[in-house]
Amino acid sequence: MNGIGSRLGAAPVGYVAGLAPVGAGAVLYLRLWNDGPKSRLKICGDFETLLGPARGANAFRSFETLCDICVRYGRRPLVLHHVACKCLGADESCFANFIEYASEGEREDACLIATTIVRPDMAMTLAGIAEKFGLALRMCVRASQTPQFPATLH
Repeated sequence: MNGIGSRLGAAPVGYVAGLAPVGAGAVLYLRLWNDGPKSRLKICGDFETLLGPARGANAFRSFETLCDICVRYGRRPLVLHHVACKCLGADESCFANFIEYASEGEREDACLIATTIVRPDMAMTLAGIAEKFGLALRMCVRASQTPQFPATLH
């Protein structure tokens, strides 16, 4: 990789507040997952609080698997903004759209976007897992309000 992808992946393309609730939640949880083990516990806790212990644990496992596949088979590392940043990076926007399409059952579109995130041979697998996670995230959004970002900038 020549570094161009990393620079472009971080390029601000909008604001998290401009996303639909499922997309905003996907970005928030992706940032938290990337933030480390303590933040991952918060994700699991959110799911369990909103969906109950069994469904919450399943949703968290789907999300962990989704992130693991992105890391293991990614075309390049996704570039993320800080958890509290209001900006939306290009990679984050792609991820948000991917999860939204998957959660709506738009498998072909989700799979197409997945090919920009991971190797083509893993795209169908990633899209299937994203559908499970996206549906759980949709249930969380219905059970509460949109995940809130702190007010801090960069």
